[in-house]
Amino acid sequence: MKAVAGIGAAEFARRRKQMMRLAGNDAILVLPAAAERVRSHDTHYPFRQDSDFWYLSGFPEPEAVLVLVPGRKHGETILFCRERDPEREGWDGPRAGQDGAVNDYGMDDAYPIDDLDEILPGLLEGRSRVYYHFGRDADFDLKLIGWVRHVRAHVKQGAQPPHEFLELGHLLHDLRLFKSKDEVKLMQRAADISVQAHLAAMRAARPGIREYELQADVERVFRANDAWPAYNSIVGAGRNACVLHYRANTAQARDGDLVLIDAGAEYRGYAADITRTFPVNGRFTPAQRALHDLVGEAQRAALDCARVGVPYEAGHVAAVETLTEGLLKLGLLKGKLEKNLAEGTYRRFYRHKTGHWLGLDVHDVGDYRIDGESRLLEAGMAFTIEPGLYVGHDDETVDPKWRGIGIRTEDDVLVTDGEPRVLTDALARSADEIEAVMAAG
Repeated sequence: MKAVAGIGAAEFARRRKQMMRLAGNDAILVLPAAAERVRSHDTHYPFRQDSDFWYLSGFPEPEAVLVLVPGRKHGETILFCRERDPEREGWDGPRAGQDGAVNDYGMDDAYPIDDLDEILPGLLEGRSRVYYHFGRDADFDLKLIGWVRHVRAHVKQGAQPPHEFLELGHLLHDLRLFKSKDEVKLMQRAADISVQAHLAAMRAARPGIREYELQADVERVFRANDAWPAYNSIVGAGRNACVLHYRANTAQARDGDLVLIDAGAEYRGYAADITRTFPVNGRFTPAQRALHDLVGEAQRAALDCARVGVPYEAGHVAAVETLTEGLLKLGLLKGKLEKNLAEGTYRRFYRHKTGHWLGLDVHDVGDYRIDGESRLLEAGMAFTIEPGLYVGHDDETVDPKWRGIGIRTEDDVLVTDGEPRVLTDALARSADEIEAVMAAG
């Protein structure tokens, strides 16, 4: 068996075994692959495999269904996939087929996808619980219900249909939260590519440049390193940096503007997520530097909390306290620190949380709270730390020098048994470091 995209076949097999062990011998797990999506008429978006399906199979094709049947004597891991078809492969590229599913991807058995209606009801029979993602694909939901009804129709003949449906994510997503050594290697590669991309944009920046030109500089580095954008790149100049999910990327950066770039590469399925904010002319104004420095202080405060046994929420609390105290010192907020924290006045300038899980999805799966309490951090968890400040361009309650400034600094962090590991640490972060990079060209 071959290694699949940086993850060894043995690791995929281990993941499947772990899932089946958690589900129990009277369960069955059903995971359909992602569907191809039409972009316009008869053209499609680039295919991207469903993250859960990928995590357990490494199989890169659409029109496939992975079925895990714990304890089945004739094979626990079954893949339904497309058959080999020389005519279609001449148009769309090679397919693994059933032999490839077994020999290259470690399946116990494989069947043509067209045989799913005939075979799956027999696999459901005798299983008491079905683990599946209901609500993701309405058409497949109906198919699964139909297969279960088919089994129920034969109860008088001794058939034993499943009687319980459970959310697959409750088991699977907790596994995905903890990154293996091979996963960390891929995440580090995605981070390294993303660092190169942000450096390219900083070096290309100049007054008059368009946001989409900087986006092109970033994404060229992604593709030159066999990676893709992990999400739609955000390039916001001037007041556009205050729009959290800015999409247009069409404006022109004027002399004196800051540019916020939130962009990360996806490499072999794993995402990086970096934000840097820099002056398009290479020099921060005093007001810009003051807010940038404050965001940096908040990020360091949150990073100090990225340790085993500390509640996940502690990083956000530390960032908020740092930002609120700094905003009071700068005169953007007024009053006592405790009162401002209690009333949440900082939300005028800081509207989002300080990070999110990171992995196969840029906003990765996993619970943030357990039994109502913030989850305690454990080694192997990876997440972003991304405090920011955003002052509206039309906010007449603040000094004009602050208006229209939007700043976010975001890095990717892995929790270890010791100090947190910043996967994106190689990228200039402080105002002095950023100015030095831009001055060097």
